[in-house]
Amino acid sequence: MKRIKAIYPGSFDPPTNGHLDLIERGSKIFDELVVAILRNPEKDPLFSVADRRKMLESMTSSFENVSVDTFDGLTVDYALRVGAQAILRGIRAISDYEYELQMALMNRKLQPALETVFMMPADKYSYVSSRLVREVAQAGGPVKGLVPEVVEQKLREKLEPAYRFHDEMQEGRAPSAKEKKRKRKS
Repeated sequence: MKRIKAIYPGSFDPPTNGHLDLIERGSKIFDELVVAILRNPEKDPLFSVADRRKMLESMTSSFENVSVDTFDGLTVDYALRVGAQAILRGIRAISDYEYELQMALMNRKLQPALETVFMMPADKYSYVSSRLVREVAQAGGPVKGLVPEVVEQKLREKLEPAYRFHDEMQEGRAPSAKEKKRKRKS
């Protein structure tokens, strides 16, 4: 019986529970699944590729058939390099579908033997995106339930001043002059 290897490419900046949902479900469909972090020099990521890789490795350590890797360049070239027969992609909404369909058709044009498999996230993650998580976290808002604990902790560490300010506002007190000065230094 032929073993099917798939890649799940993305920026994963940061990884979300929606990503983890697709990884878990994809690991049940494919014999091997490679979570492939795209190194995109044109983007200004919140987390380094190394940080994202560590978080994803931690999140996926319980899946025996899942590995994490990084790549740059064309997804189809990477898929060929690692011997994948399929690309796993998540679709949350119609707007995702339009973009993903274009990408899948271009990938098919470039590499006809490579299949794209679309999966819908669980309902509870259908609105979650890395961009929205970043925006909420950068404003100091709660991301519990949107990202795994390891990612929530990394977001708090990286964005500590925003979280401290948000927590103070939730407690109903404005930061003191001393705290404001300390924030400006950090």
